[in-house]
Amino acid sequence: MEASTQFAITHLFLFLFYLIRGLDSATFTIVNKCSYPVWPGILSGAGTAQLTTTGFVLDSGETSVIAVPTAWSGRIWGRTLCSTDSTEKFSCATGDCGSSNMECRGSGAIPPATLAEFTLNGAGGMDFYDVSLVDGYNLPMTIEPRGGFGNCTTTGCTVDLNEACPTELKVRISVEGEKSVACKSACEAFGDPLYCCSGAYATPQTCRPSSYAQYFKNACPRAYSYAYDDGTSTFTCSSADYVITFCSTPSKSKLIKSGGSGKLPFGVDIWAGKGNGLGDESTTKVMITSVIGAVLAIIL
Repeated sequence: MEASTQFAITHLFLFLFYLIRGLDSATFTIVNKCSYPVWPGILSGAGTAQLTTTGFVLDSGETSVIAVPTAWSGRIWGRTLCSTDSTEKFSCATGDCGSSNMECRGSGAIPPATLAEFTLNGAGGMDFYDVSLVDGYNLPMTIEPRGGFGNCTTTGCTVDLNEACPTELKVRISVEGEKSVACKSACEAFGDPLYCCSGAYATPQTCRPSSYAQYFKNACPRAYSYAYDDGTSTFTCSSADYVITFCSTPSKSKLIKSGGSGKLPFGVDIWAGKGNGLGDESTTKVMITSVIGAVLAIIL
């Protein structure tokens, strides 16, 4: 093959590759397989624009798709046992963001809460993602990459830890008797720098996993259990879409929403692109990826 032809094909490949990255860095498909409603909350990282929504409701079995801009970073979590009182104040028993509204509006989850954390198109153009129990746990959550390049491992915590949670870490409320609805981190429960990886314990050398962190790690080996748990808990992928699932193994437990007006808004489909759900943009990615495959076949 002539050098000029190789040069042209190589530049075509690079053009198509960066075109994929320039569409939307990812789509997040958020799925609720729990037997009860979940109110996802979304917080963008510092210097990153907020998404078109920062909070909504998913009834059991519902799905929402969100388009995410290039180089987005932030976290997603689930709120449970939410209601609106007589003054229209919205609140949740777990994962509440304190906004008094279904939209979190730039506020993060009040611990304990299971967190899905993302940095898209970061160092080397890679996506970095993890499921974290560092701030405690309130419901099972997984992250599954779709259609990406690289390691692209599914991660998360599929186990319901609330009932098995150590007594001193349990968050209990009165629902059909007393029920454990979340599991605190040792840091939140005791405030000890030893558990919080702060003060004299603020380095990887001095902060070691406690027996409480080990409880979370044994149950969910791929999830973050303490601040310096990077080696087994952070995963990478490139040019992927992501499925975030609550209760990927359907839970047999049933949460009853807390008191108040009993208003339970219907689920919303938040899709910033065209079509309904996984529409035109996803199809375009598949088509361009096929072209890149053909170009690679010619080059090789």
